[in-house]
Amino acid sequence: MTINIPELGKPRIVIVGGGFGGIELAKALRRADVQIVLLDKHNYHTFQPLLYQVATAGLEPDSIAFPLRKIFKNQGNLQFRMAEVTRIVPEKQSIQTNIGSLRYDYLVLATGSKTNCFGIESIEQNAMPMKSVPEALDLRSLILQHLETALETDDLKERESLMNIVVVGGGPTGVEMAGALGELKKHVLPADYPDLDLRQMNIHLIESGDALLGVMSPVSGQKAHEFLKKFGVNVWLDTFVTHYDGNTVTFKDGRTLSAKTLIWAAGVMADTVSGLAADSLARGQRIITDEFSRVKGYDNIFAIGDVAAMTSEKTPKGLPMLAPVAMQQGQLLAKNLQALLNDKPMRPFTYFDKGTMATVGRNRAVVESMGIKTQGFMAWFMWMAVHLMTLVGFRNKLVTLVNWTWSYFNYDRGIRLIIRPYYPNYTPNPDIPPQAQQTTAAIPAKV
Repeated sequence: MTINIPELGKPRIVIVGGGFGGIELAKALRRADVQIVLLDKHNYHTFQPLLYQVATAGLEPDSIAFPLRKIFKNQGNLQFRMAEVTRIVPEKQSIQTNIGSLRYDYLVLATGSKTNCFGIESIEQNAMPMKSVPEALDLRSLILQHLETALETDDLKERESLMNIVVVGGGPTGVEMAGALGELKKHVLPADYPDLDLRQMNIHLIESGDALLGVMSPVSGQKAHEFLKKFGVNVWLDTFVTHYDGNTVTFKDGRTLSAKTLIWAAGVMADTVSGLAADSLARGQRIITDEFSRVKGYDNIFAIGDVAAMTSEKTPKGLPMLAPVAMQQGQLLAKNLQALLNDKPMRPFTYFDKGTMATVGRNRAVVESMGIKTQGFMAWFMWMAVHLMTLVGFRNKLVTLVNWTWSYFNYDRGIRLIIRPYYPNYTPNPDIPPQAQQTTAAIPAKV
């Protein structure tokens, strides 16, 4: 079966992935005399840096997601299909998807990254990842469900386990998640759950290194550590998680911690599509590319963003897996593809590093940009401004700003909703129709 997209007699550029890189590439090709086909398994773009705010009831998912068809509604040379690419067939210049195959002249892989549990099976089965909108919604539901259940149990150890939350990974994602949870515990939950002794609720941030925010300077890491302590977050450094069964976290040194919620923010790996030669892949399944984003061993396949490992003497492990990298690579690749079509030389990619930032809560953030390091309110204001500008769609920017302003002045998060209850390790019954399972799924006695 072939995807129903007509041949127009123009060079066909197939872009796999509607993330930051894929969108920038497609937009930059809007005036090119080519046929662009954009494929993504979702029909929307996700602003991943703010997923943690969806998970902690700060924002609704439609504030950080935007329909891909709406982004390109006026771009006549682009067609979008919601499809999941399963394999590349380079010798036939085609890809296989769950809705059929598709021929390409040029293929661009912008599939991003996914959670990396480093082969720890118990983590894969029981920890909560946070790389997509559905995962963020599941996490929000699980946290709120555990608080509801904690109200009904008389077992103090069970209640403590239900209320404890462990975040693994001391990078920007883990720090921001832990800070948001600390803010939720301090300012919001006391009014929602007056019957609960929230002193029993403990938020733990686990980091295997000797400092937080390893991608930033020690000063910023230490300042983030201080901010988290003010929110009551317990920070564990030089600590490795080796096992988690859904109830107990086990560390490398033998210590254990009781918690029914473990959020895994300790690592990511490339979300690679099969079909490329083995020597095209680097550590973490990232795809090796040259300075033009061209995949090693292929003339007409390119990779950008998190999935690409563009190595050099300065970056032997590849460029950082950040949105600005993907966006800059997408913008340059659009120019290089047009140069290629016109038999002109391509330009090598040079990353312009605008800096790194992380927020720990209201008035608390750390920013390192253009040689300037700042912490506190000014850093927090800069963090907000950058994220608002990067969000896709005016409505999303406006709704997010209104939500942030309301929360700032009222110490409130009005989206504490369990829209769809989440039950870990729930396996659908193949003998029951899916529609019936969504409404009558077997609910465990205790979550």
